[in-house]
Amino acid sequence: MAGIFKNIWDKDKDGNRKSQRSFLRFFIVATSFFVLMMFIKRDNVIRWIQAGITIRDQKHQIEHLQNRIDGMNAHINNLTTDRDSLEKFAREQYFFAEHGEDVYLVDE
Repeated sequence: MAGIFKNIWDKDKDGNRKSQRSFLRFFIVATSFFVLMMFIKRDNVIRWIQAGITIRDQKHQIEHLQNRIDGMNAHINNLTTDRDSLEKFAREQYFFAEHGEDVYLVDE
C-alpha cells in the first residue's frame, strides 16, 4: 500500500497501477475540495454545530418556562378555588385588611 502513495502525483511512475493511482488522486482532490467547502462556504459545519447548540439551549429554556407557566397556573387555580388562599395572598401582597383590622408594615 505504501507503494501506491509514493510520488502519487508523478504520472510517469503509475505503471500497471494507473487506474488505482488516478482514482487515488481523484479521491484526494475531491475529498480536499469537499472538506474545504464545508469549512469555507456560508452554510458550513461550524454553523450547523452552532445552530444545534442554540436549538438545544432554546429547548431547555422552553422547558423551564413551561414549568414556570404550569406552576403559575396551579397557583392561579388555587387562588380562584380556595377563599383562604386568596385572602392570604391579598393580605401578603397588597396589604388588604378587613374592617377594624390594623395593618403594620415592617421593613426587613
